[in-house]
Amino acid sequence: MIRTMVVDDDALVRLGLVDLLAQDPALTVVAEAADGLQAVELARGLRVDVALMDIRMPRLDGIAATRRLRELPDAPRVIALTTFDLDEYVYQALAAGADGFLLKDTPPAEIARAVHVVAAGQGMLHPAAARRLIDRYHRAGAPRSVAARGRVAGLTPREADVLRELADGLSNAEIAGVLGMRESTVKAHVSRILTALGVGNRVQAALLARDAGLAGDGA
Repeated sequence: MIRTMVVDDDALVRLGLVDLLAQDPALTVVAEAADGLQAVELARGLRVDVALMDIRMPRLDGIAATRRLRELPDAPRVIALTTFDLDEYVYQALAAGADGFLLKDTPPAEIARAVHVVAAGQGMLHPAAARRLIDRYHRAGAPRSVAARGRVAGLTPREADVLRELADGLSNAEIAGVLGMRESTVKAHVSRILTALGVGNRVQAALLARDAGLAGDGA
């Protein structure tokens, strides 16, 4: 059972998200919060696997709340879920440690699927947000690429192979199939890769890999 928390200052939106998640027997909503501050307080006393986090909220916005949640000992994974398809929200949410970014008009089935994907340790981005995010990182130019290559250079050859497949969007099971490894071994490699690169999640690792030239734009 994946334990979820819904964070949104709009009571009707919260109700809709709770109803949506309740339709999936593998998901359970253990907490609801009306702002980021309440979300952090609740997460300190509950085990939350995945938080659906609104961005624009009173007292403490979703970006700051995500950052605080990720600092907790048993940090929940976070999916930023917002009405506003603004580039800065995408970048700031990921930089704060979010594992996913979706718009609220995303089909209900896709939102539920995103919870499963993120709970499994993978990233989930709205397609348009992903495309613009990649474009922005490419436009950042040579200095970012040089820095990324330097960080990737510290990986073992096998870790670099895993990172390349991860950056192309493959799951742990798919990477295991491509590289002829056990899924548990891939999971261990991914954990070491995140630590070695100094990133908080697979999305950030994938972006760094793209900067370093390990993945193609079309992936």
